[in-house]
Amino acid sequence: MTATTIPRDQTKAAPAAASDRSVAENRLGQKLVAPALILMVLVTAYPMLQALYLSLFRYRLTTPDDKAFVGLGNYGVILTDSLFWKDTLNTVLIMLITVAVELVIGFAFAMVMHRIIFARGVMRTAILIPYGIITVVSAFAWQFTFSINNGWVNGTFGWLPGISSTTNWYGDHWHAMFAIMVSEIWKTTPFMALLLLAGLSQISEDMLEAAKVDGATAAQRLFKVIIPNMRAAIMVAVLFRALDAFRIFDNIFIMTKGAQNTESSSFLTYRQAIEQFQLGMGSALSVLLFLTVLLLAYLIVKLFRVDLAQARGE
Repeated sequence: MTATTIPRDQTKAAPAAASDRSVAENRLGQKLVAPALILMVLVTAYPMLQALYLSLFRYRLTTPDDKAFVGLGNYGVILTDSLFWKDTLNTVLIMLITVAVELVIGFAFAMVMHRIIFARGVMRTAILIPYGIITVVSAFAWQFTFSINNGWVNGTFGWLPGISSTTNWYGDHWHAMFAIMVSEIWKTTPFMALLLLAGLSQISEDMLEAAKVDGATAAQRLFKVIIPNMRAAIMVAVLFRALDAFRIFDNIFIMTKGAQNTESSSFLTYRQAIEQFQLGMGSALSVLLFLTVLLLAYLIVKLFRVDLAQARGE
């Protein structure tokens, strides 16, 4: 019996075809994204450039004649102000805790929605209801929930350590931060679950069945098969939620209005630009917030080190 050899030209044909397909898909993706990208640039370019321009001036809306160029002076004032760093710390703390909790709970919800057979549509709709509620409405609801006079939290959970009928959730920093984070987790966990469900549905059942046949326990299948094959979906979910959580404003504005040192970076920007009419300082804060969000996105992508081409099966 003679061995069959594959010609050289055939061995190189498969990688070339895969490369051509990848290039074609990239070009198609660029064409599909281009209209939305152009519209986004047209809508956002002027406000962004205007904010960058105003950040270089001492400019208060109530005294427009006193406008003066200060260069990077506004940024120097902000970066040396302890209030800015306190608000940034609050923002980072809210982001880390809420995203971590949402990732765990959202993954559990995704597993339930993926595995459930009976009333699957009803279950998925019920889980997604909180995300469909307007943030301001949910924030008012949670403000009432934690109220010392009319809320039901103290009465329902009074048996837990640290909670009683007289617990004032808006009376100190940590209680108020806890209330804000609970409202944020309740509102946005369904969004996290939806993104994770999309990644979970891409995992082959044959792969899980093979692992089960090989004797892998449920925990081993979770940590050795499911989670590694969901890295791309987890990265997208964490990225979207982290960027959104870092810009938290509505819940704080409704529930505490920044009292008890619960201000976020976005709330500080609002106070400077809208309440105090400091357009120069507010613009500088918005530019810093934008740059921080870009840096955060870069760090998250680098942290997960996901090869999107490999995740697509190329």
